[in-house]
Amino acid sequence: MINFKDILEYDRLAREDVKKYPKNRFLFSELETQAGRHFTGIVGPRGVGKTILLKQLAHKYNHSLYISLDTIQDDLFALAKKAKQDFKIQHLLLDEVHFHSNFDEGLKKIYDYLDLNVIFTSSVALALFESQYDLSRRVLLKKLYPFSFREYLFFKYNANFAQLSFNDILNKNIGREFFSYANSFYDYLQGGIFPFSIDEPLALELLKNIRTKVIRKDIPRVTDVAVSELETIEKVLAFIGSSGIDGINYSSISGNCGITKYKAEQYVRLLEKAFVLHQIFPKGSNVLKEPKILMSVPYRLLYTDFQRALGGLREDFFVEVMRSLNQEIYYLKSTRGKKTPDYLLTHKGKSIAVEIGGKGKGREQFKGFTPDKKIIAADADIMDDTRRPLFIFGFLETHL
Repeated sequence: MINFKDILEYDRLAREDVKKYPKNRFLFSELETQAGRHFTGIVGPRGVGKTILLKQLAHKYNHSLYISLDTIQDDLFALAKKAKQDFKIQHLLLDEVHFHSNFDEGLKKIYDYLDLNVIFTSSVALALFESQYDLSRRVLLKKLYPFSFREYLFFKYNANFAQLSFNDILNKNIGREFFSYANSFYDYLQGGIFPFSIDEPLALELLKNIRTKVIRKDIPRVTDVAVSELETIEKVLAFIGSSGIDGINYSSISGNCGITKYKAEQYVRLLEKAFVLHQIFPKGSNVLKEPKILMSVPYRLLYTDFQRALGGLREDFFVEVMRSLNQEIYYLKSTRGKKTPDYLLTHKGKSIAVEIGGKGKGREQFKGFTPDKKIIAADADIMDDTRRPLFIFGFLETHL
């Protein structure tokens, strides 16, 4: 029997708790004004504020109900039906749906038979993308990534910057005010990217706990892996994090971790769906179709110090920005003896080659390569025909 007395009390406590968080993630305004019949799923890494966002929506909406599903296994449809009929609920806000064993079946039935607005969260996108029930026409997924640099400055320093477009960056249409917090970029890369860092100086210690929960709790919940494999997944992550960024692919993971390439691919894919890794595939013909594997910021720092990790962190940051904006991005596979830029983008029909690096990075990486536009994204705050400050990509608008 559904214990609605406890559910309503937890909802009340959630509304009280969220009063401590007066600022909203930038996604909030998009969610509170959306319309349509579809349900909305907010997917993203642990620790990016999905729960707080959902509680803020509960506080905003009249006739809403917040439910955390990590401790409730009641029939989801029966719960929603009672909420609507007995308590006149119009907005059902479900936190961490992947913890509910039959969430996909429940969501489908709620959509088909109840007139309710449903918004839910999940830290494991794999559970949603591989559901046995067809949720595709019923659910619109929104990805909530960690802070952009722009968002970090808003939460940390109450500094409110306008968004930049990709054309602004390409055409150097960047005011000097955007350089006023350039020195904060390293703090951002070292853990400031996560919202909990605003009040928690030991952000990397919390990230270790998140990593453990992802591997030991989230991944086993959504896929069949043996307990012994979880240690291997941890070993794979440690190899990636402690290695240089170049040459990390299925083959190198297989050779160094003592597993097959098939298993390496499987584990990388799981970790990508759990928002720990990124896979970037090559562009061009006659290349091996193995991806370049990067880490989400700042996981690399769990395995090596900042100075050793800096080159990898720069690329992790740029790739994560492009991924958060749904920008198609490829890595450029170098030919032996020749230098090649790191990544290739396509923006409004134009090819853009991007080299990521430190202050000393030069134009020699582009010799023999003729894209429509060449960009060196480097630590320095110099702007010329090709150079752009790396941190400036953290101000890009939500949709390119």
